[in-house]
Amino acid sequence: QVQLVESGGGLVQPGGSRRLSCVASGFSFRLYSMSWYRQTPGKERELVASITSTVGSTDYADSVKGRFTISRDNVKNTVTLQMNSLRPEDTAVYYCHVSFFDAWGQGTQVTVSS
Repeated sequence: QVQLVESGGGLVQPGGSRRLSCVASGFSFRLYSMSWYRQTPGKERELVASITSTVGSTDYADSVKGRFTISRDNVKNTVTLQMNSLRPEDTAVYYCHVSFFDAWGQGTQVTVSS
């Protein structure tokens, strides 16, 4: 059974940083690309960042380029999203996703506010 469990959300001030983690289980993590999405009320989920399997090539939404970094640890079956220089518009529920199985985590809320 594919399972994704996110953690690390919370309240952060504008300009601050936050690190999200997603622990995967139930599949051979190292073989699959992973992504982070985010969603705000009334809007569709937005792809934030993705990382390929073995090589670890990354891609980012224009809105987060230069501020967010996605990485993975194929030993710990974990994908991480390091978020720096956070802005109020980054406030959202952040989700981990593995497209091959179309599986989602439960989400973790990030709120950027003073």
